[in-house]
Amino acid sequence: MQAKNIINIEQIEFTDFGDGGKFAASLGRISPHLGARNLSYNITVIPPGKRAFAYHRHHAIEEMFFILEGKGTLRYRNEEFPIAEGDFIACPPGPGGGHQVINSGTVVLKFLAVSTNSSPDIVEYPDSGKIGAMAGDFAAPDKGMEVRLIVKKDAQVDYYEGESD
Repeated sequence: MQAKNIINIEQIEFTDFGDGGKFAASLGRISPHLGARNLSYNITVIPPGKRAFAYHRHHAIEEMFFILEGKGTLRYRNEEFPIAEGDFIACPPGPGGGHQVINSGTVVLKFLAVSTNSSPDIVEYPDSGKIGAMAGDFAAPDKGMEVRLIVKKDAQVDYYEGESD
């Protein structure tokens, strides 16, 4: 019999996602199987030449990645750094922590991602000028996010617009 707070990597189910272009990955969520509350963890697998997520920065969530297999590039604060198996990567929240993992190698890039489960979170996407507001249980997103809104920053309106007496 196995404890409920233990899962083997071979037991993790992966879900493919992406946009059919430069974004493609498989994500294996671990947290929901372990009953995690304050941390969210998953295994992310990125095919060669792809990236899992757009370049972004969180205002509440802190992330850490540990490269399990492969080589790639970390885009961090608009600079690029080579990454490889065995590397730990810290991505603290705030305006200086923009990051993106790119598989610039010829084999899959696999990493463990650990993040704080801080809800709500504001996420900025500097390349596209978008901003996201998200709230809910990040460790178990299959339960549904309470709020997930992504808009262009230039869509901002005045605080009182549309309000009536």
